[in-house]
Amino acid sequence: MPTAVDRFISVTPTTENYLRGVVLFGRNVASYKFALAKSLLELSDGTKEVVPLGELAAPYSRHICEHLRSAPRQATSSSSQYLEACRKFNDGDLSAEALRDETVRRGFNNVIDAFHVVGPGVIPVRFFVDERRSPTPGVRLTDALVELAAKGTAQALAEIEARWRLVETAWSLDISRSLIAYDEGTGLLVPGARRVALTSARDALNGYQKRTCFYCHRPVSTVSKDVDVADVDHLSHGVSSKDPMASPARAQG
Repeated sequence: MPTAVDRFISVTPTTENYLRGVVLFGRNVASYKFALAKSLLELSDGTKEVVPLGELAAPYSRHICEHLRSAPRQATSSSSQYLEACRKFNDGDLSAEALRDETVRRGFNNVIDAFHVVGPGVIPVRFFVDERRSPTPGVRLTDALVELAAKGTAQALAEIEARWRLVETAWSLDISRSLIAYDEGTGLLVPGARRVALTSARDALNGYQKRTCFYCHRPVSTVSKDVDVADVDHLSHGVSSKDPMASPARAQG
């Protein structure tokens, strides 16, 4: 039987939705996949095919260090030598060069292998090829990633960042790893056990709907002042949730 992830991607199997699959449905035991996804998008400007680990380490460690400053918990494990190195850098006890070396040594140990694993298997679209065993250890960027980046990375980066924040919130509240998850039986989004404000998570939640209104199938914006801005709990797209004549519908999210 197809899983919810299969159904999510198979309806519109685009490179954007394969990346959404990685970000939205990947197993969240650490935040490394989010940092790697953002770093790959930032480096995929079409000027290089292979990115050495030393070069990839710079944006990768920067994203993790930035998140550690506001969310100290970046993994479900009780300890991590790599995260400890990032904390030392934030405290001024580790140089940028030492952090880069530590990132190359420990930062990519599991995330490169696990990046394309979504649900029970590996997605058919690869965004990079692992070349850590080559004379110049690194990753080879694929055409799929370059083509995706050429369409513009702002939307993808916003969705990754928002999903990252959702996972951090789940960890900080000690609730399930998936603050928002798919119910395999119904295919619907299931909220976490505790009620929290989700307005700031529009990008992540809208990613599940591929930036399209579930009700009328029109494009939905996450920019606050846009006419078509999403409501976390709205009645129907294009109709004010304050309109008493509006017909109820499921939360747009």
